[in-house]
Order: sequence, then structure tokens, then C-alpha cells
Amino acid sequence: MEHQHKYDASGKQLCCKLENKINKKAKEFSNEGGNDQVHKKENVFKMFIPAIIGFIMLLIAIVLDNFFPQSWFTGWIRIIWYGIAYIPVGFPVIKEAFESIRKGDIFSEFLLMAIATLGAFAIGEYPEGVAVMLFYAVGEIFQALAVKRAKFNIKNLLDQRPDEVTVLVNNVTKTIKAENANIGDIIQLKPGEKLGLDGELLSDYASFNTAALTGESKPDTKSKGETVLAGMINLTTVSQVKATTSYTDSKLSKILELVQNATAQKAPTELFIRKFAKIYTPIVVLLAFLICVGPMLFVTNYVFSDWLYKALVFLVISCPCALVISIPLGYFGGIGAASKNGILFKGSNFLDVMATIQNVVMDKTGTMTEGVFKVQEVVFKPKFNKNEVLQMVNAVENQSTHPVATAIHQYVGKIDTSIILQNVEEIAGQGLKATVNGNELLIGNFKMMDRFSIAYDIDPTSIVYTLIAIAYNQEFVGYLTIADSIKEDSQIAIDRLKSLGVKTTMLSGDKTTVVQFVAKSLGIANAFGDLLPEGKVNKVKEIIAKNETVAFIGDGVNDAPVVALSNVGIAMGGLGSDATIETADVVIQDDKPSKIAMAINIGKQTKKIVWQNIGLAFTVKAIVLILGAGGLATMWEAVFADVGVALLAILNAVRIQKMKF
Repeated sequence: MEHQHKYDASGKQLCCKLENKINKKAKEFSNEGGNDQVHKKENVFKMFIPAIIGFIMLLIAIVLDNFFPQSWFTGWIRIIWYGIAYIPVGFPVIKEAFESIRKGDIFSEFLLMAIATLGAFAIGEYPEGVAVMLFYAVGEIFQALAVKRAKFNIKNLLDQRPDEVTVLVNNVTKTIKAENANIGDIIQLKPGEKLGLDGELLSDYASFNTAALTGESKPDTKSKGETVLAGMINLTTVSQVKATTSYTDSKLSKILELVQNATAQKAPTELFIRKFAKIYTPIVVLLAFLICVGPMLFVTNYVFSDWLYKALVFLVISCPCALVISIPLGYFGGIGAASKNGILFKGSNFLDVMATIQNVVMDKTGTMTEGVFKVQEVVFKPKFNKNEVLQMVNAVENQSTHPVATAIHQYVGKIDTSIILQNVEEIAGQGLKATVNGNELLIGNFKMMDRFSIAYDIDPTSIVYTLIAIAYNQEFVGYLTIADSIKEDSQIAIDRLKSLGVKTTMLSGDKTTVVQFVAKSLGIANAFGDLLPEGKVNKVKEIIAKNETVAFIGDGVNDAPVVALSNVGIAMGGLGSDATIETADVVIQDDKPSKIAMAINIGKQTKKIVWQNIGLAFTVKAIVLILGAGGLATMWEAVFADVGVALLAILNAVRIQKMKF
């Protein structure tokens, strides 16, 4: 199965002018007034002013025409009155039509509305001409507001990065732009302030709100030496952080770049509708022309104005606004809803793919387990002094950055500096070798024991946990058991995936007995251990060979081959490696495996809403188009088929932002 990650760059050229205009309006609206709610309400009111003017003048004209006829409200005065009512709502659309023509997009939605309403004026149907453009303008404003709402969660994320930081220079505080801060600068954070750059905590401890990165507002307490990230909010006392990355290379900056580019990658449905609209619109214009002039060839009592009116109605009905707006809006809503829950999609195309996932293949360590090893058991032969051996092991492991070394150091404690180490050597995939106090010390797996012909009297396969074997002076000392704890919500994740009918498989380079133990505890259907990266690739290929879609969840760059092979690569760890964010298609920021099922569900609901809108638009338009072609529909039915259906589709699309997943 061809990998679906790659985005067709030609899709970027399929630009819908109407969508771009509405997005621009929504952006301008959301940027004005800052966080001041009063200013935002004023901005909304300003957007409606042209429509309000047009509506009041139209209402007065209708009253004068039908309820209180006036001798003065006739002729040119009547025409000018309706013209003034038309200008506030019609001029921007006509201007956009000319702009589109100038840029080569002749058959735009703006041109359709301009022809239809000006044509209505040409045949004396002034009220309908104004009404159609008025409702169109109001619908466009609601569309802009809906897009703004859909992007609200993403905009909140974009606002999490502060522009300024306070740095300590010779024990004197100085406020500078965050982009001008350098690696190594000491940043001072007051309670309530956001961190501008990634760094290392210098204070003894501090509590942070990590919602900007994880979607979780639960405080996270950090200790001295631990990593803290841009966007985190200091909750306690004044803290100091040493910057370890530049402003543009921070974790949050990478996430923001990911989110800002998310809507550039369009879903196949979205690309199809855009292509469809480019073909559909000129065909409709041609049909409208034929409806207007064709009947003169076979209708004996042909009246041009009557058939022109039918053609204009047909044009209004045919405007594809409901499709080209509500469908992108549905995907905006899906990406926004995911962002709100700490899930970042790199494109709306991945929402579609996630909706079809049949298999979830997952790594073990750091994905379903905490990725933090702890010593569980120490089993040494009686002749060896336990404390002395552990001190030697701790001294050697101090030379390594492996998680096992960290676990041993945490268990044993302070390093004994009196121990003399020589010739420390790491043997890839097996362990460490060193000379300690003049004797050879081996620390590693049992493959290492076999390599150096160390005899041992236990069966490694009979022990579930990861084993660290130790030999001293060519004699087997015993072993340590190392275990990783299962994440709190891993069981919830598997249960939810099963409820969605998704198959689960665990692949790991860890010991098979450990992998099987974790899989059995969680109820994972298939589990395989002792796998190298190529082994994982082969297992995923076996699933893909069955023509089933696969999502792979990992936490490191070592899983890159499997991520590239799968239909969707999911990174467990917005707080993990930068490489993970770069290579994955979806990033779960808070490392919770339960978010896997949530991401699938968001994809399913987004796709469902998009197809509901497509069905609604096509059904209503088809019915009213047929009625319009037969002369059974007026401009008022046309308005419903266009603006009314668009608004219904928009209301349906924004539902996803209020859903609980």
C-alpha cells in the first residue's frame, strides 16, 4: 500500500478565492482588539454595519412598495433607493469578482452573485436583487465568524509564546526580546510568567502549568536540573532557568510551526471539492445562458425578461458556497478540537486517514509504559558482598547515559569515588566492560556472559523482567531485575481501541517475556519482543500486506522506518525528542496513550460531518436547481438553496468543536 503521508503539492495551487477571503476576514477579526472582549464585540458589530444599512433600506422600500404606497416612491427615486440599499453589500462582492477575473479566476462565486443580482436590477426585480446580495453578505459574515471560532483553539496555542523574557546579567534583571536571548542566558521567572525558551531549571524546585504543551492544566513540579519548556507558566516562587535552545528552536516553536502549517495539507475530500468547483461553476454559467436564450428557438411566446429571471435564479442556486466553505471549516474544526485536547495533526489529510485506521501498532517503552526503569530485585551469590558489588556497578554505569544506568544509580545512590576504574568499554547491544580495582567487571545481558564464556546457573527466559547480569573476575555474581511501570491510562487506551473495532499489536526491542507480560496485562492481541528496527518493519509489512490501514505509535527516531511505512505515524511525546515531532504525522503532547483512540474518534467525527455537509448541499441544490430550471423556484428559494444551506452546513461543521471525545 502506498504511503499516504506525502502531500500532493499541486493541491496548494487549488486556491478557493472565497475561502481565502473569509479566512482573511476571520484573521483580521481575531487579531483586532487583543484580548479585550469589548473590542471584539465592537469588531463583530462593524462587520454587520453594511448589512444593517442595506437591510433597513430594503425593509423601508418593501413597506413603501406593498403596505403604504407613496406617489413619490416611483421611477428614478425608487431605483436610486434600491441602488443605495444594494451598494453596501453588493460593492465588496463586485470588487472581489473583478479582482478574481484580473487574477485569472473568471468563474468565481463572486461573479455568479454579481451577475444574478445586477441581472435582477436589469429586469426591474429590485427587491430580490438587494435581498439576494444582502443574505449572501450576511452568510459570508457568519462564515468568517465560524472560521474564527474553528481556529480559536489553535490561536490560543499560538499566543502561548511570550515575546519578552527577563534575563539576569551580573545579578541585575534586564527585559529583552525573547528572540534575542542566547543559549546559556539565565532567565528569571516570576509567578504567573510564561517561559520563553527551553531550558534547565536552576532553582531547587518549581511548579508549572504545562497546558500550552500538553493540554493539561494540572501542575507539574520540576526539580533542579530538569528540563522546562517554552510556554510553561511558573506557578510558585521566583525561579531561574538556564536557556538551552534558541527562541526559534524551542519545543513550542516547533509545535507552533506544525500547527500553522496544518491546514496547508488538504484532505482528499477537500481537494476534490475544490477541483469540482472549478469545473462545476463554468458549466452552470453556460447552462444559465442556455436557459436564458435557448427557449427562443422553440417557445412561441418567448419573453426575454421571464427567461432571464429563471436563468438568474439558476445562477444563485448554483453557487457552491456551502461546499467550498463548510468542508474546509469541518477540517478546521477537527484540527481545532484535537489541539484543544493536546493532539496535533500535521494536516487535515491525516484526519481522514485516522478515521479509517484498522490496526494500531505500538512501541512499548515510553508509549504504553512510563519509560522510567527501576531496580526491582537484586539476586547475588552469597559469597559476594552485595554493597561492594553494587558500588562497583554504580561507578561503571555512571559512565553511561542508558536508562538502565540511571535506574541503577537511583537505586544505589552516591558514587564511591575511591573505586578505581580503568578501560571502561561499551559493547553495543550487550553492556559495559571495565577494570575495577584491578579485576574485570562485566555488566550487561546474558549474551554478554556467553560472549566472555561466563558460566551461569539460571534460565534467563524464566524471568519476566529485564535482566542485568554481572560477572567479576571471570565469575558470575548474579543479576539485577529492571522493570518499567505501565502508564496509568494504558488500559483505558486499549479498551477504547477495542470498542472502536481497532486491532492492537505491540512491537518492542525489549525482552520477549517482558513484552508478553505487558501485552497480557493490557489485553493487547499480538506482541513481539527482541526486535531490531528492521524486525518492526517486517511485522508492519505483514499487516499492510492484508490491505489494512496501520497507525504506528512510537517515541523516538529509532522508529522512523516504521513511521514512514505506516499510514499514520503518531509521536508519543510532545515533550520527547525533536526528531519525533519532525517525523510524525500526529503528535500527542501529554504522552497519554488514551489519546490514540481520541484522535481516531476525532477523525471519524470530522469525516462524518464533512460528508453530511456534502450530502445536504448536493441534495438541496439538485432539487432547487431542477425547480429553478422549470421556472418553479423564485429568488427566495434560490437564497435558501445557497446561503441557507451554507449556514446550515456551517452550524453542522462547528458542532465538532463542542463534542466530548
